[in-house]
Amino acid sequence: MRKGEMTRAAIVETALALAAAKGLEGLTIGALADRMQMSKSGVFAHFGSREDLQIAVLKEYERRFVDDVLKPSLTEPRGLPRLRAIFGRWLERTAIEAACGCIYISSATEYDDRPGAVRDELVAMVRSWQREMTRAIEQAADVGDLQTSLDPSELVFEMYGIVLALHHDARLMKNPDALARARRAFDRLIASFMSSLDAEGPPTLPATRLPHGGAHRWS
Repeated sequence: MRKGEMTRAAIVETALALAAAKGLEGLTIGALADRMQMSKSGVFAHFGSREDLQIAVLKEYERRFVDDVLKPSLTEPRGLPRLRAIFGRWLERTAIEAACGCIYISSATEYDDRPGAVRDELVAMVRSWQREMTRAIEQAADVGDLQTSLDPSELVFEMYGIVLALHHDARLMKNPDALARARRAFDRLIASFMSSLDAEGPPTLPATRLPHGGAHRWS
């Protein structure tokens, strides 16, 4: 990369860490300039406004999320193996981020009722991820692993609930069993949607190993 691109990438990397700890609203040009040992004008040379910086952080977070969670899971066969891999990695990543803060979850709290470009970007990210989850669920139904009569949006809703409960228990309550409970909750949820042919003895959600890192629109 050219020097300017390398500097911009370094700024975004530092901004990701700050946003995880303080939220996107706590991310300021001044704090970032201090951390980078740059002038404010130097930071502004790469991002025209704080809003541009916040959106760049969201895009980078999304790119890393896809690289960590979705892409490795696509090597699994379509159906429950792929769906389990995707969700297992999502849970693993959520548990890791509970220690420092999940930008997805914290940003949803900050921008749920605040209109603007940052909220629009966040909503687009979440909808893209919901589409990917819906696709994986539909494929599982197509191959006969899940009931063809199921409503994918209902299953996605309940899966999101497990993730949010995991983050709450791991971050706020410091519950060491949060991840294991989330995996068991997913196993029970999937069992309730499995086709009659596979209703006996469904495999449990495997533990996964994710690299530390935090995401680009895929789809």
